[in-house]
Amino acid sequence: MKLHFPHPLILLLACVVLAALATHLLPAGQFDRRLDPESGNNLVVAGSFKPVEPAPLGIMQTLLSVPRGMLAAGQVIATVFLVGGAFVVIDRTGALRTALFGLARVLNRRRTLAIPICCLFFAAGGVLENMQEEIIALAPVLVLLATQLGFDRVTAVAMSAGAAIVGSAMSPINPFQVLLAQKSAEVATFSGAGLRIVMLVIAVTFWILWTLRYARRHAIEPAAAPLADTPDTPTLSMWRTQVILCSVVVAFGLFVYGLINWQYGFDELSAIFLVVGLFAGLVGRLGWTGTAEAFGQGFRDMAVAALLIGFARAIFVVLEQGRVIDTVVHALSSPLVGETPIVAALGMMGAQALIHIPVPSVSGQAVLTMPVMAPVADVIGMSRQVAVLAFQCGAGFTELVTPTNGAVMATLAAAGVKFEHWIKFVWPAWLMLMGFGAVSLVYAVLSGYR
Repeated sequence: MKLHFPHPLILLLACVVLAALATHLLPAGQFDRRLDPESGNNLVVAGSFKPVEPAPLGIMQTLLSVPRGMLAAGQVIATVFLVGGAFVVIDRTGALRTALFGLARVLNRRRTLAIPICCLFFAAGGVLENMQEEIIALAPVLVLLATQLGFDRVTAVAMSAGAAIVGSAMSPINPFQVLLAQKSAEVATFSGAGLRIVMLVIAVTFWILWTLRYARRHAIEPAAAPLADTPDTPTLSMWRTQVILCSVVVAFGLFVYGLINWQYGFDELSAIFLVVGLFAGLVGRLGWTGTAEAFGQGFRDMAVAALLIGFARAIFVVLEQGRVIDTVVHALSSPLVGETPIVAALGMMGAQALIHIPVPSVSGQAVLTMPVMAPVADVIGMSRQVAVLAFQCGAGFTELVTPTNGAVMATLAAAGVKFEHWIKFVWPAWLMLMGFGAVSLVYAVLSGYR
């Protein structure tokens, strides 16, 4: 029996409706919150959950959640448009296709090397800066590379977005996931890195092997026409091509450096790639008009991806306005009190996986759940470090499968991959990764991981 899912926009809209129904069915409740002056985040105050006046959403409020979700995701959507536009400019110059054709030619007889190379690159992006939205604009380019080498579109997504998610989940330094979770749980940042590094190596190695296995079983005929030989692709001199490609590398390097040292975020990434796009267009001899037209084409190409991100954020907007998101967290965390440390650790991982469906932002989930889970760990005699690891495994790995992850849904749309095809590929891998996380948590509890 084949899986059939509706268009991603319809699927996410259905999730918005279900979230609105939940505001009628679940009891309203809220935690108190306190402002962390250092990070600027509103952290939950543990033990402060209390019933509040119900606020069920009506039809108009539910509909309004979609534009409000898009406004809430404004920074991410702007990044998708501007980075996507920049890469269309670069593609119009011919530099990107020339580079891809060169890579395809180099790997022609060892084409499977492209998979571990891409997986390691994007996993590193996940480790360093929780790379996801940045991949949306690259999806069509990666599909070109994959088909040139004889791989299908699912492989293109797996070796990019999939690898980045696995790297993000197990990273010991991801500022938007583990570091924020450690801070929210009042655990020393960068602590416990040893076990996480081992888990990262194992998880990424598994993902590479899983992707290779799939790619070999679903190989396609390599694209006949070279990537650089399409009629609308200009021929650039070697120095112009190299300058444009170097500007992309410098842009990513500047962003990562700024992320670590200057607290860069989506706005800075958007600004950097706006400059890169303009620079590439002028160096690539597109002129001001040609560059502007290429940006416009990029905006059109990314429109559906931006909508998917806004619709995904609308789900959280509904649950937050309906005052039931804290109810979900409280209901999933309360039964863990009184359990043995091993059972509680595994229960935390499962709870974090479930919470990640209505709360698709790992940073938002860290701020919401870790101040609650950390005291639970104290009560049962379990290290708070284990609670953070349970968050990483539960929320981090679930990024692969939840339809409320707007970045993944947008990447699939940009790559032309149906959600059911992605689920068929990723579901067994997700189960194995969750099993690996469970074994690791048991080891962490038994070894006194701190």
